[in-house]
Amino acid sequence: MRADLRAWRTALRPGPIGYKRAEFLRGGIGALIGIGLAALTAELIPGGPATLPYIVAPMGAAAVLLFAAPASPLVQPWSLLVGNLSSTLVGVTAGKLIPDLALAAAVAVAGAIVVMMALRCVHPPGGACALFAAVAGGAVAEQGYAFALWPVGVNTVVLLVVAALVNNLTGRPYPHVPEPPPPAHGSDLAPSQRVGVRTEDVRDAMARLDRGLDIHPGDVITLIREAETHALDRRLGQLRVGTVMARDVQTVRASDTLYRARMVINNFQVKAVPVVDDAQHVVGIITVFDLFNRDVVEFDPVSKVMTSPVTTVGVDTPVARLVSLMTDSGLRNLPVVDDEGRLVGIVTRTELIAVLNQALVGSEQLGG
Repeated sequence: MRADLRAWRTALRPGPIGYKRAEFLRGGIGALIGIGLAALTAELIPGGPATLPYIVAPMGAAAVLLFAAPASPLVQPWSLLVGNLSSTLVGVTAGKLIPDLALAAAVAVAGAIVVMMALRCVHPPGGACALFAAVAGGAVAEQGYAFALWPVGVNTVVLLVVAALVNNLTGRPYPHVPEPPPPAHGSDLAPSQRVGVRTEDVRDAMARLDRGLDIHPGDVITLIREAETHALDRRLGQLRVGTVMARDVQTVRASDTLYRARMVINNFQVKAVPVVDDAQHVVGIITVFDLFNRDVVEFDPVSKVMTSPVTTVGVDTPVARLVSLMTDSGLRNLPVVDDEGRLVGIVTRTELIAVLNQALVGSEQLGG
């Protein structure tokens, strides 16, 4: 009994999810534009009795998901479109066949849930669409199955378009696609996939739990990897790239010859040289491997073989973040830039190995 009370007290507290200031703006402005345009578009497209509203109440619930939780599987395009339309058709059918409103409402929502689960398009506002269609009365009955197209279909499509524009223009990808696993090296899995939790492990665990978890296994893996990075960062004492990077960095220009790049690499015994412009902004990188290209001659410009654009890190980047960049992404040399993109150093696998070795030795000494 006490455990149940504690569970209720915990459940009645605010959840752990917090929003950044930009997300408040995205949610509010997105819903303002989306609902407004959805209603205006339906008003401009004649399609039903004058007594029908230009926008239906379930669109408010859809807007909450689209602009406050766009990564949810419950609001991806298939779920949004097919969930709303199929549920509306179920609701209209229930309203036509069942004269008792209470029974029609119950059958509409129950039927909509079953249909959405079968079509793999579960979308909570779909249940509201079914309910509205079943009990709204004469105007919906007059519109019949066309009610799924106008206003529900028109409202849904406009909301979807606005959500895609607003979310992507403000830096949050929509539709949400989980990050792909790191690329394999030949027949081997990526280094981070050879140890620890894999995507199939999460999928199997979700199947065993049998709780209908509405999250993609790939998102769980991303969350686990991020947690591992934070844990390693804590173990390394929140060490930053600026502390371990090499500051005396040799550079070349894109217009320099490959002969000059070769001389820099040989004379300074380095494996890679950043390519910079006159303002010291990094525009590429050339490595010792690039110089083995047989289709070039020594007087070709560096720009012919350099890698561009190039992955860079900032001086405040956690050293723990380098692990995935240098293992799964296969990067051996990372230019370090300041806030304005100017080169200030370079970090290589050598520095990373030295830091990890020191952390390992330190943990063994503590364990001893």
